[in-house]
Amino acid sequence: MPESITTRAGSLLSLPTMGTRITINNLVKVFGSGANAATACDHLSLTIEPGELFFLLGPSGCGKTTLLRMIAGFIDPTSGRIDFDGKDVTHDAPNKRNTGMVFQSYALWPHMSVAQNVAFGLNVRKVPNPEKDQRVLDALAAVQMEQYAARKPNQLSGGQQQRVALARALVIKPAVLLLDEPLSNLDAKLRNDLRLQIRRICKDSGITTVYVTHDQKEALSMADRVALLKNGHIEQIGTPRELYRSPKNRFVAEFLGETNLIEAKATEIGTDRVQFEIEAGRFDAEPESNQDILTNSEHTLLSVRPEAIQLCKPGAEGSLPGSLLETTYLGETAQHLVEVKGCPPIKVAEMNPYSAGSAVHPEPGDAVGVRFMPTDVVPVHR
Repeated sequence: MPESITTRAGSLLSLPTMGTRITINNLVKVFGSGANAATACDHLSLTIEPGELFFLLGPSGCGKTTLLRMIAGFIDPTSGRIDFDGKDVTHDAPNKRNTGMVFQSYALWPHMSVAQNVAFGLNVRKVPNPEKDQRVLDALAAVQMEQYAARKPNQLSGGQQQRVALARALVIKPAVLLLDEPLSNLDAKLRNDLRLQIRRICKDSGITTVYVTHDQKEALSMADRVALLKNGHIEQIGTPRELYRSPKNRFVAEFLGETNLIEAKATEIGTDRVQFEIEAGRFDAEPESNQDILTNSEHTLLSVRPEAIQLCKPGAEGSLPGSLLETTYLGETAQHLVEVKGCPPIKVAEMNPYSAGSAVHPEPGDAVGVRFMPTDVVPVHR
């Protein structure tokens, strides 16, 4: 049974508290044929849990929007299957799937008021007027736009228009909410504000939500889980923390934030630690993930995030010797580039730089040390 959920605006939005489980099995989409054939999605399989805020993340052309549109029913797969709660919807029309879609462009009717735009889907479904009016008010309250109900879209800001588009998708009480890069046309501050609002609305409603973006910060700050795609394949699925802290391969490590990639030789492999060696010296890692890499190759590619590296005085315990190449001061952080023998220049991110507690205040050309915790050294596939 639906349950009334009190929104921050104080109204009641009646929405299902249990979302829909989406199961995608061996899904393929090929555009064109023969020599002109292009595979957008290549045997993709994944399960999105009920009520989950699930992100499809990746660079342009990776297949994420194609996958979203196949879930919506706008594109027919070449092969494979899509299930909603165990029911095959692979070839069902979009209006048979009970999904709500929010596009990158707001797609609002310019001649209609905000309330009329939100009511459009209810009109199509022939919802009686009293119920329709209440649902429109509830949906607008959920996105904090009820005071703008009588305005036309051209009287709203970009962020307000995007919230109206979200209300229009919510008002039909969809089993699945689909968002296709909904914040890409907005400025940075507005994107940050709307991220919090969209996550709150999706989690409060309990709707299963699939969100497409190429913006890593959106995925890291909003998602329950993320699928990172490349060239039609899923590179890794996991929570934002899992993908950031334990990337499986070089692409994942480099796409999600900055990282240092260090080629090192494993000189000692134990159950609780691995010792690596480069020309500048030795350091330890804890083999928490990707242990198969250690046994398959003498030389291992390691990922170490810049914020996990500490700049210290030369010769400090557990440090590797280096020389400071340059520093970029950014206020709350400073980005250092350090030359260390046997690897590319090391990027170091220092929080609250030049404070009284800073360990060192080096100048370019000065000798320095760099060190990091064994837990921050992650072997990755190439």
